[in-house]
Amino acid sequence: MIRTRRGLVATTVTLAGLTLAGVMFFAGRQPSAQLNDELAAQVTLILEQASTGEHHAHGHHFESNVVCAVEPFGTEPAGASSLVEVKWVYARHLCAITGESSEWSVSVRASGPIAVRLGIPPVVKVPEAGAGYPERVRRLIPPRYHEEAFADFSDDAAIEAAKQRFAQADSAR
Repeated sequence: MIRTRRGLVATTVTLAGLTLAGVMFFAGRQPSAQLNDELAAQVTLILEQASTGEHHAHGHHFESNVVCAVEPFGTEPAGASSLVEVKWVYARHLCAITGESSEWSVSVRASGPIAVRLGIPPVVKVPEAGAGYPERVRRLIPPRYHEEAFADFSDDAAIEAAKQRFAQADSAR
């Protein structure tokens, strides 16, 4: 009976250890919520502070400011764990142009996946709209992130925050 009990305890400890190791491995492969928040804030700032000329270079022609929602879904290098390690951010964005309309729901907006190189100066790459768009997205975004590149925002919090900033920008005019 002692052998059976020892065997049972050893088996339980081994299974618990393997389960913990698997959870830790999986958690280590996921970007941290804090890093994603930092990346979202950084990319939002880059997009919202871009000059009109920089927006024109991406095919967006307007003379007003923009308010953006950003949700990162990947980085380069892929295993980056802090903001200083990240060279490229892959994110979905939704930007609304202020001044065109006073309401978010009817504002002129641009959205989709983008690639942003963090640096001085930052570089924003936006796939050109129109025929062949999916292929241009696939060339811009690494294959490991293709599914995420075509997905919708997974959390409406960023969009809700952008809507509030849009309303504040409109009331400040």
